[in-house]
Amino acid sequence: MVSSPHEAMHRIFQEYPGLFSRVSEVLGVHIPPPTAATVLPNDLTENSPVERRVDTLLRIDTQHDGPFLLAIEAQGKKDPRKTTSWPYYVSYLHNKYGALPVLLLIVCQDHTTAQWAATPITIGLPQWPTLTLNPLVAGPHNMPVITNVAEARKDLALATLAAITHADNPDVGAILKTLSAALREAPDNIAEPIAELTAQGLGNRPAAQQWRNLVAVDTSFYKSFMSEEIRDEGRAQGQAGSLLLILEARGITLTEETRQKITACTESSLLSQWLQRAATATTAEEVFTENR
Repeated sequence: MVSSPHEAMHRIFQEYPGLFSRVSEVLGVHIPPPTAATVLPNDLTENSPVERRVDTLLRIDTQHDGPFLLAIEAQGKKDPRKTTSWPYYVSYLHNKYGALPVLLLIVCQDHTTAQWAATPITIGLPQWPTLTLNPLVAGPHNMPVITNVAEARKDLALATLAAITHADNPDVGAILKTLSAALREAPDNIAEPIAELTAQGLGNRPAAQQWRNLVAVDTSFYKSFMSEEIRDEGRAQGQAGSLLLILEARGITLTEETRQKITACTESSLLSQWLQRAATATTAEEVFTENR
């Protein structure tokens, strides 16, 4: 099953195709900035029962160096099957699109996977390799840690990808706070997709809740569905905390199960009901009972 971080790590290039030229600079490879970019069909299946799809496929046009194909794969963990899939993708695209050069970019969120993905894949004999694949890899080992608001504001797409790849960084709180601050003055049509891609890229990691809290507090101008959901979750979290404090102040004993029931609730309207009942309840059961 495809995870939300997996989707964000390659979809961001569909939303911001020019991002690759900045990422390539970070990776130490000179790729000219695009003059145009086209999302191509990602189905690489031939007339065989094996279905093969690259995550994102872009045709990048440049001013002086001609067009090339950029295949992007989001990789969450080591997968031995990729040692056969990735060479297939490149050779298939080379055959299908003729003279267009093909680049393969792998985006990772942990050092171990990034190191594995960067290992060249060789097909042939040890003394005479027939084909060697050298993917470009972007991950926490080489993407910048952006904690300067001005730097983040200069390139919001790169700052977003950097935040996603550093989702497990101990300093991710500072990284996300920087990105949130950089979005405050951005137009809604720019800020909204950035906020959503970041939330998607963080998945179910602890950093995801930090991001939701930041968006709820710092960027309340967002109108998108996901942003509304993020703000609702932040509101519910605050209500749950208030409910626990009230019950504690009234001397009502809570079991661990009851605490989890309160903290896991994301329905603001239900938490509001519980808060009202908590004002006069004498037991925890009375808080959750509709007719007292």
